[in-house]
Amino acid sequence: MATNRVLYAVAVSAACALATVTACDRDAAEAPPRSAPQAGSEEAVGFAHALHEKVTVDNVVKHLSALQEIADKNNNTRAAGTAGFDQSVDYVVKALKDKGFDVQTPEFSFKYFQAKSLDLTVGPKKVDAGVLSYSPGGRVEGRLVPARAEESPGCTVEDYDGLDVKGAVVLVDRGSCPFADKERVAAERGAAAVIIADNVDENKTSGTLGEDSSPKIPVVSVTKSVGADLRAHPDKVVLNVDAETKDVKARNVIAQTKTGATTDVVMAGAHLDSVPEGPGINDNGTGTAAVLETALQLGPSPDVKNAVRFAFWGAEEEGLIGSTDYVKSLDVAALKNIALYLNYDMLGSPNAAYLTYDGDQSDEPDPNEIPVRIPEGSAGIERTEVAYLAEQGKKAHDTGYDGRSDYDAFSRAGIPTGGIFSGAEDKMSDEEAKQWGGKAGQPFDPNYHQAGDTLANVNKDALKINAGGVAYTVGLYAQSIDGRNGVPVHEDRTRHQLKG
Repeated sequence: MATNRVLYAVAVSAACALATVTACDRDAAEAPPRSAPQAGSEEAVGFAHALHEKVTVDNVVKHLSALQEIADKNNNTRAAGTAGFDQSVDYVVKALKDKGFDVQTPEFSFKYFQAKSLDLTVGPKKVDAGVLSYSPGGRVEGRLVPARAEESPGCTVEDYDGLDVKGAVVLVDRGSCPFADKERVAAERGAAAVIIADNVDENKTSGTLGEDSSPKIPVVSVTKSVGADLRAHPDKVVLNVDAETKDVKARNVIAQTKTGATTDVVMAGAHLDSVPEGPGINDNGTGTAAVLETALQLGPSPDVKNAVRFAFWGAEEEGLIGSTDYVKSLDVAALKNIALYLNYDMLGSPNAAYLTYDGDQSDEPDPNEIPVRIPEGSAGIERTEVAYLAEQGKKAHDTGYDGRSDYDAFSRAGIPTGGIFSGAEDKMSDEEAKQWGGKAGQPFDPNYHQAGDTLANVNKDALKINAGGVAYTVGLYAQSIDGRNGVPVHEDRTRHQLKG
């Protein structure tokens, strides 16, 4: 899952189009009780339960073991643009082809960013910081000049009126505009570097300028508490950033059943890449393994009413690039042929949550955020997932559509979306710990985006439940997209082709 950084417009260029297939901030609001899954006939429910029984946690873990082994052989990473990712693609492709699927691996290009080292000293103190993705490298020495903390912190040139920032390192708060705008404005005023202080209490320091940006000066981030200390005690800054951005190519993996209606395609996907800092076995080997095992157990020619398309995305951690590139490659007719998209990203968090994407918008809206448009049909998907978890003895809570995973491009194109999520860096509440049996006050995944995201730290009990949810939901909609928890029929679907 991508970090809670602002994922603004992703500019990608397709190196080749699809050949044959044309067709977390978590909210703690509790979802209301639901009845048993209802998305069609008893036949559909029976088929879903049968597929659920075939997808065993032991087989899912075998895929995770293979992905862990790949990471072990490739500097503990499977990040897009690395040999570890390419070998992960090859593993998934071979498994699908051996089962009899026709498989496509459409290629796309993107900018691959790597921060090799960072050293930040303010006065006599070393300061913990993170390099924003796509920041240029360089060595900078200069005064620390805090920008005013106001409604548009560092977003306009006027925010620096009365401040001498030429040659200085400016400190600005996060918020109100993309990070790239803060860098551009500071550079225009003559600053030598930018330090962005978080505006919420978090332990991590991360973010991206966006691969379509053209930054001129180094940009790093610090936590809210560190930012407050720097603002109160500005001093001389020495900043060393060793970072590079290069153009690389990566692949998605697409496979579709040979049976079922191609005008009512049920699509299920998971991102295959990890972050550079770790092997990504929970994030998102678990989603990959569950979707892959569901595909293998369903088979290439099942007796289903609706075709099922499986997708394994590249470069999600770089900004949802692979899935966005794929959706952009489809015209309106092809988008209408996709009845719904199911997204599975992180299913075995150590301190597991049981979260479903808030398709029915039952959560209280945040008055400080622009409302997200949720496509018609997403509510039914959520009800199906919530009811499945209830059958497993887990009361689901909502997680917001915050643009952090690969459902985003599908939602923006008007395709109903949904999925299950076991939580990332957010901390479990006391109420959630009582309901789910976890540790209150601890992150759902303390290894999120770190070297410790290994097979040894995957919660197998949560994985069993959630991988079963993948199989159940895919099986249900493969047989029926009708009923209260279904989606609009083909002629009633509204789709929007994504540009750029």
